[in-house]
Amino acid sequence: MVADRPGEFDLIREFFAPLAKDPGSLGLTDDAAVLTVRAGHDLVLTKDMLAADIHFFSQDPPEAIAAKALRVNLSDLAAKGAKPRGYMMGLALPSDWSPDWLEGFCAGLADDQKAYGFDLLGGDTIRSFGGLLVSITALGEVPCGKAVRRSGAQPGDLLFVTGTIGDAAAGLQLRFDPAFGQDRTLSAADEQYLRDRYLLPRPRTTLAPLLLEYANAAMDISDGLIADCGHLASASEVDIVLDLDKVPVSHAIAKINANSQDDFLRCVDGGDDYEILTCVSEANAEQFSKHATAVGCPLTLIGRVDQGTGIVTVTKKGTPIHMDELGGFRHF
Repeated sequence: MVADRPGEFDLIREFFAPLAKDPGSLGLTDDAAVLTVRAGHDLVLTKDMLAADIHFFSQDPPEAIAAKALRVNLSDLAAKGAKPRGYMMGLALPSDWSPDWLEGFCAGLADDQKAYGFDLLGGDTIRSFGGLLVSITALGEVPCGKAVRRSGAQPGDLLFVTGTIGDAAAGLQLRFDPAFGQDRTLSAADEQYLRDRYLLPRPRTTLAPLLLEYANAAMDISDGLIADCGHLASASEVDIVLDLDKVPVSHAIAKINANSQDDFLRCVDGGDDYEILTCVSEANAEQFSKHATAVGCPLTLIGRVDQGTGIVTVTKKGTPIHMDELGGFRHF
């Protein structure tokens, strides 16, 4: 063992127990958490695993790695309309971990716990013979039978998306190829913005109550806008018509589009946006948009739902366009 590093139980007591404030965690002194679900509510569970040099870079700040691990799960809960309740964490630490690194990682967890109102409930920490691996299982609550699913979209619904699309994929591309920005006339500020959007998702937790009230279907965008439209269309057994001209983009992505439509499409369908894609009836669309604005969540109408069998048609200036070799992010 490397000198000056705590053992397993000291590690739990020193670093993780201060994060476990929910009584159900039992102070991390037992082998399991014990939760009581509120009367009239269902428990919503989601899990995302993040691996070094796949979902983040090994040299990224530990605070940012911790925040991303929590936020991608919070995004899933938000899409279900769920209020965060807590999370379990599995952490596989590489052989060269240090107390300073772990202190920063836990500081990132603490900041987001405070920001999003949920706490660590338990988990496990092991040694990794490869790189860092962070596995989060997040728990949320929704009123019984009200969780918003992918499978509820109806013909005639309008298709909305939050935020801007394509920033994270462009940020990742910049990490791989620093010349990507120079070749597409991006400023230093543009490049920093895109890198930050890749590293730090912005889960749309304020939209969750509105999804419960208005949405027929919803999901978060992790694999790419076009790919996830396909997932939603397939689950709901409907067709989706996506208007590419209406997709909201940042100033930086607009510059990329002006230089290369192929690059633009790869960014839009590149994944890691963690925005919300949702279908709302035309009758409820105006109220939904109004309330989303009131809670500070940017929302854009980008398409419609038609009868069908799971096909996505992407249009530009009203004309269908061919999407060559695009299919979103895939692990395998």
